[in-house]
Amino acid sequence: MSINATLFVQAIVFLILVWFTMKFVWPPIAKALDERALKIAEGLAAADRAKSELTAANQRVEKELSQARNETASRLADADRRAQAIIEEAKARATEEGNKIVAAARAEAEQQSVQAREALREQVAALAVKGAEQILRKEVNAGVHADLLNRLKTEL
Repeated sequence: MSINATLFVQAIVFLILVWFTMKFVWPPIAKALDERALKIAEGLAAADRAKSELTAANQRVEKELSQARNETASRLADADRRAQAIIEEAKARATEEGNKIVAAARAEAEQQSVQAREALREQVAALAVKGAEQILRKEVNAGVHADLLNRLKTEL
């Protein structure tokens, strides 16, 4: 065989190989490449959607966090105001109770003062009667001179 015939046969075999590859090998490879490209495109689209959803979720979370912070701050302020009101109310009650105690103590002191004055009057009257007895050297009857002793008590 000559080189031309070998070259011609090799060209025919090559053409058969090209036809076989184009008919049976190339379509599944092209189909697999197309499916792969479609999956990649879908994955990229899903990633973009997920990224936008993540951004939206982050914005919602930030909004809810700011609302929670505001609500917490308002609750704390309300609690502080309520605590101050309770403290003021307790102070007012304590002041009122203290005033009552002071008034009761003053009334009791006044009553004890009156009792002490009365006791002193009784003692002074008794001493006056004894003094008069000593001066007159005779006994003074308290029952007989009760009017005189009562006037003496009121004067003292």
